[in-house]
Amino acid sequence: MRVNPNPLPDLLAALNQTQLDAQEASLQIATGRSVNEPSDNPTAAALLVVNNDQATFNAGYLQSLTAVQGQLSTADSTLSSVTTALQQALSLGVEAGGGTLSASDQAAIVTQLQGIQTQLLSLANVSYQGNYVFAGTDTSTAPFVSGTSPSGIVYVGNTDVNQVSIGGGYNLAVNLPGSQLFSTSGSDVFLAMTNLIQAVQTNTGIPAAVNAVTTASSYLSAQRVFYGNAIDQAQSQTTYLNTAKLQISQQQTTLGGADLAAAATNLAQSQTDTQAALAAISKFSQDNLFDYLQ
Repeated sequence: MRVNPNPLPDLLAALNQTQLDAQEASLQIATGRSVNEPSDNPTAAALLVVNNDQATFNAGYLQSLTAVQGQLSTADSTLSSVTTALQQALSLGVEAGGGTLSASDQAAIVTQLQGIQTQLLSLANVSYQGNYVFAGTDTSTAPFVSGTSPSGIVYVGNTDVNQVSIGGGYNLAVNLPGSQLFSTSGSDVFLAMTNLIQAVQTNTGIPAAVNAVTTASSYLSAQRVFYGNAIDQAQSQTTYLNTAKLQISQQQTTLGGADLAAAATNLAQSQTDTQAALAAISKFSQDNLFDYLQ
């Protein structure tokens, strides 16, 4: 029988391989991945790069959507409050136009209407996370201020619309400028309220003033549909991206997820093989050729 007179190189190679196997198994256990560098599986690694890029994009879109949904909800709920305030003003206007109130009662209604006008101004200047919602794209400045105009309130924002990217090639308009909502010609909320206040004060032209407030309220309600649609689109896209996020995660697990049980078994076997190789090397240093010939 032929005996290898110098088995040490083979033993050292075997030791090196078992150590490499142990390192690979340890890395899989630590990371939970079977593909930790391109050479582990070039095809899977390339697909994982694509998946990781898509996951990064989706995370950015979801972050944008979170902020957008908060802003849209704020705008929508604010317009709901505006509509409620206008309905209160209408009820007061109808009451004042009934012709049965005393002068003090009329004065009390004027005071209430003036309070509603102040409330409407505050609502029109609502902000979300420090940005004025109805200022167009000039969100750092309150869009409505007291000024020289028939209503006594002027719009100082701009008429631009913010577009937010919420998907590949998918942009969502997230605001309407305050001038379109509150001070459009023929449906000016503040002017209608000012005229109603003056009509009640003078007890003249109340029905016409009430009609003007009704027109402004109806117009505002129609504009509010924009925010309802935007909220629906944002929610639908959020659902889509979260589904895609789950699918990408599943694909990443399929492509590069480690079998932890198998990795643990491989690690234990590699450690056993390493100890065996070390023992053989240690014994070899004490043996000689005659020991192998016996």
